[in-house]
Amino acid sequence: MRNPYSMGNLAEKKKSYENVLPEFQKFLLDKKFTDSKYVSYCAVWVDKFLKFSQNYGNLSFLEQQNKFLALLEGAQSSEWQLRQAQDALKIYFEHFKGQKTSNLEISADPTDTPGDILEKARRLIRVKHFSYSTERTYLDWIKRFFEYTAEVKKKEICSSGLSSEDVTDFLTFLAINKRVSSSTQNQAFNALLFLFRDVLGAELGNLDKTVRAKRGLKLPVVLSVREVQELFKQIKGRDLLIAQVLYGSGLRLMELARLRAQDIDFDNNLIFVRAAKGDKDRSTILPQAVKGQLRLHLEEVKKLHDKDLVSGYGEVFLPDSLGRKMPNAGKEWRWQYVFPSSKLSVDPRSGKVRRHHIDETSIQKAVRAAVNKAGIVKHATVHTMRHSFATHLLQNGVNIREVQELLGHKNVETTMIYTHVLRDMSNAPKSPLDELYAVTP
Repeated sequence: MRNPYSMGNLAEKKKSYENVLPEFQKFLLDKKFTDSKYVSYCAVWVDKFLKFSQNYGNLSFLEQQNKFLALLEGAQSSEWQLRQAQDALKIYFEHFKGQKTSNLEISADPTDTPGDILEKARRLIRVKHFSYSTERTYLDWIKRFFEYTAEVKKKEICSSGLSSEDVTDFLTFLAINKRVSSSTQNQAFNALLFLFRDVLGAELGNLDKTVRAKRGLKLPVVLSVREVQELFKQIKGRDLLIAQVLYGSGLRLMELARLRAQDIDFDNNLIFVRAAKGDKDRSTILPQAVKGQLRLHLEEVKKLHDKDLVSGYGEVFLPDSLGRKMPNAGKEWRWQYVFPSSKLSVDPRSGKVRRHHIDETSIQKAVRAAVNKAGIVKHATVHTMRHSFATHLLQNGVNIREVQELLGHKNVETTMIYTHVLRDMSNAPKSPLDELYAVTP
């Protein structure tokens, strides 16, 4: 029996979809919310949801949407179809109907179990197009919060039984008992804020009694030019190229891992960083010293991609709604990762076999091993390459505003930390002991 939530062969049925919600289709065309060829499909998704939701009037809009999307997945809808359905519902309710989806929600079901809450959180994270790493992080903190509430506070976990006091106690527990850093505690807080505000539909109350993990001023670890040279001597092949790009361009680790072939501009000596921290794009320096080796590397990556295509693979993950708008773009060379994984793997969300980007832990291990071999006693990590990039630019007289742009810092105050390092390195006062031994007897 055909699943009523399956669209089947869209091309064959497009003609019959043209009379579904005609006013909404006209609205989509007039406002140009989507390409004209997708208008009728968007109307059908909304029509299916409206019929579906009639049987779940006791649920919030978010819960109805989650159940609806689950049925679409069960009907083996592709990833781009799920995103198209999500976008269509948002446009219909918020723009066409003028309703805020948050106003359509009611209180969370008080009988929800921890498993129910986690599943709702996972679904909402995907609706909001959060990254997979954010999904893992948020769900992990929510699980830890549940474990703490059940084991330490001896409370039964349910939607109606969780309170701001539980959050305060958990964050305090992390600071005092687990002695976590301030950044780790803030990460946990952001996950719980998402849990209460977006999943449970409740606001966190006053958290003033929370013991905050404090962080004093920490100067970044910076390698000298000589230490960078010694570090590079201990790395070979692709790992050396990666380390040189990190140091020569000031990229964050994941910015480098997510680089696509089209992000390298050899003619203008630029590397484009897409959707970086704060979801902002920027450009930075492509070092002349790596251009030749990088060209050769990309030639090898292109051969690997061609081999994947012949084997029936060759598709990479596309960010946000690009997979829906350009369903065949994932196999194009320009979208392939500059530093791909050596193995094909199954995408944990879509279930498709793809070649993902290089695992960030492999880069961390290579740099850590090189630091040890070079005999560098500083606590140098992959991120130290970025700190060194910024400090050495300032040493060479580059304007701090330009360094700010290259690093992608929102505020120049963040970049100013490197001026403290530079001052300590170049303007340290002369020790009185040196003055003592400089005196001629």
